[in-house]
Amino acid sequence: MTDLILAIVHHLIVFGIAAVLAAGLALMRPAAMSPHTVRLLGRFDAAYGALAVAILVVGFSRVWFGARGADFYLHNHAFWAKVGAFAVVGLLSIRPTLRIVAWQKALKADPAFTPPAAELTAVRRTMLAEIHVFALIPIAAALMARGVAY
Repeated sequence: MTDLILAIVHHLIVFGIAAVLAAGLALMRPAAMSPHTVRLLGRFDAAYGALAVAILVVGFSRVWFGARGADFYLHNHAFWAKVGAFAVVGLLSIRPTLRIVAWQKALKADPAFTPPAAELTAVRRTMLAEIHVFALIPIAAALMARGVAY
């Protein structure tokens, strides 16, 4: 039963991360930008961070307490590809987070603040890269679940 609960929570968190990434990307364009959008991006980014921590806790709980056991995961190259892709997504997320935090501070100083279009474009490119690498995670998960690269 523990394995089932961990799997369900794991999948729900992954879908949450995908939703937050997609929503953030949709908002990250000059035509949609307003002070309200800057505040909303801050909330989405905070949710993204919380979900990232949650997926690490639940994911590694599956490794140690799941039905397959740690040996299945720790000796599976697809598992490490999945972990590596997650790490790359995390590294890519640093720049957008730093910009969003800076925009939040600028918004406190100037309630009419909106980020410059050039910054939005640069952050949007990084977020697109994040989403593309994120797409590799379920691919690696499917390979792992089928014992490929074990």
